[in-house]
Amino acid sequence: MAIGERIRFFRNLRGMTQKYLGQAVGFPEKTADIRMAQYESGSRTPKAELTENLAGALGVSPLALSVPDIDSYLGLMHTLFAIEDIYGMKIDKLDDEVCIRLDKNRGTSYISLLERFTAWQKEAEKYRNGEISKEEYDHWRYTYPEIEVQRTREALDSLRNKGK
Repeated sequence: MAIGERIRFFRNLRGMTQKYLGQAVGFPEKTADIRMAQYESGSRTPKAELTENLAGALGVSPLALSVPDIDSYLGLMHTLFAIEDIYGMKIDKLDDEVCIRLDKNRGTSYISLLERFTAWQKEAEKYRNGEISKEEYDHWRYTYPEIEVQRTREALDSLRNKGK
């Protein structure tokens, strides 16, 4: 999904108009909706600073806006092929279901991905078990990894305070 489509997705999710979002990132009221329409349609691509500002206004990680082109099955397939090449993820079959798995022989890449996937799996399980709402699960996904960094800091602070 292109960055413009992601901007539109999150803007609609937040119930914002193009004009409101445009003004929130500093565009003049007169042209705010036109500028946002240009970014959402893909006729313009936001630079890094604007992407950061848009992410802040939308309450998401800038990484959530900059996902690869997955708006077609072919685009998704080639994204997965690149993930296989770069990170060593493998296509496999488990209990007659096709799945993607991590390759344990990839050393630190495996460990790093395992930690991230484990965090994701735990949040998804909380959602499936009704421990958190869809909104809380989406917030975790759309602000990742910032929310994990915040949780780690809070856990460390809690440990420090117990030791005092």
